[in-house]
Amino acid sequence: MEGKVILVTGANKGIGFEIVRQLAKLGHEVLLATRDEQKGREALIELQKENITAHIIRLDIIDEGSIKAAVSQVQQQFGKLDVLINNAAILLKEDQSLLKNNWLTIDQSLQTDAMAQLMVTRHFQSLFTKGSRIIMTSSGGGSMSDPVGGWSPAYCIAKSLLNAITRHLAYEYTQQQISVNAFCPGWVKTDMGGKSAPRSVQQGADTAVWLATAEKIPTGQFFRDRKEIPW
Repeated sequence: MEGKVILVTGANKGIGFEIVRQLAKLGHEVLLATRDEQKGREALIELQKENITAHIIRLDIIDEGSIKAAVSQVQQQFGKLDVLINNAAILLKEDQSLLKNNWLTIDQSLQTDAMAQLMVTRHFQSLFTKGSRIIMTSSGGGSMSDPVGGWSPAYCIAKSLLNAITRHLAYEYTQQQISVNAFCPGWVKTDMGGKSAPRSVQQGADTAVWLATAEKIPTGQFFRDRKEIPW
């Protein structure tokens, strides 16, 4: 998959930035999508220090107008999108209990961490071609198999919803030979994961890079460290 056009949301820092870094280093046309253009420019400066080139796309995943403008920009500049990595997400400190959370906390989590990914995918589908790939940054917190409880329940159920969306999109895109998969980066040292997290951003980004670039991948599956895990 040399020279593919790949867009990564939430890409100015953390796992998203590392995904961009690794993919651009491999020679792909990588679009660093961020809602804050200044932070995007700062991220590009960091990449330039390593002689790595990427492109900024302004994209607020919960703003439909912003999504449409981003689609138009990608259409004009590249004419297609080979890989969409839906990485942007939020983890709210107020998210403590489904019974006690302010409703806005629950609604914001569901909208930003699941429904926005569906909306972004629907708008960008006009740029997909045969063999395009859609990758969702999910979480083990969204698993229906692992134990639950103890942290950020609204975030976790949003990731469960994202996993369900992944499976249904994989089914609907089968005839177009477009793959749709989710991956869990694990607990990673980022602004979201915190300093006590055991995994590096390089480890967190690896599976997404593999799903974007491997010669052949399945569809409708959930991965961690390049291995399929239960939903």
